[in-house]
Amino acid sequence: MSLHQDEFRGHCLLFSSGCWQETDGQLQVDWASQGYCNYTIFVGVILLLVSAAQIYRLSCFLRRGTDSSFLSAFIDVVCSMTLCAMTIIAALMITLGFMAWCDIMMQRFPSCQSAAGQVIDKKDGIVTAGFYIHLGTAQFGVWGSFAMWVGLSVFALLKLCRYHTTENMRVSMYRERQRLINENAESPGSSLGRESTNTQTTATME
Repeated sequence: MSLHQDEFRGHCLLFSSGCWQETDGQLQVDWASQGYCNYTIFVGVILLLVSAAQIYRLSCFLRRGTDSSFLSAFIDVVCSMTLCAMTIIAALMITLGFMAWCDIMMQRFPSCQSAAGQVIDKKDGIVTAGFYIHLGTAQFGVWGSFAMWVGLSVFALLKLCRYHTTENMRVSMYRERQRLINENAESPGSSLGRESTNTQTTATME
């Protein structure tokens, strides 16, 4: 996306519209907001930083032979789902925005790919040589990232459920142990009370 913006002189083709001029055959472009491209770049940077942090964190766990805590697993679930939401928004922006641009290109060219390298907007001085490859690569990458983070979210959620089940088992075992201890503590006193009653009854009969 950064390469695309460089070649398009800072413009973003996502959701841009326009009409072809009959006089010179050039495209009169109504450029959309740069925020579409900037958001996708921002999401890409965030995913890169989070992935690097996760690799370092998991490497530390592997080296120490330990695992994350319940709180850490909960944070993983929240972060993974948040990144999933951010990634799907970026993926839809790239896919739908690129489709809108290709619809304009196909008004003059047989395919969107055929428009790559053509001089379609001399006024803005954009370079169209690599826009199809750049946007296609970005589209493939963002959907691949979304699929990966969906998988990570599922695994993180399963891990959190396992921790929750284990914690419930520990609480149940602790309560059962306390109940048994209390019963054992009450049993000797009850036995002594029964023995004392039996002794008094025997003495009275004698």
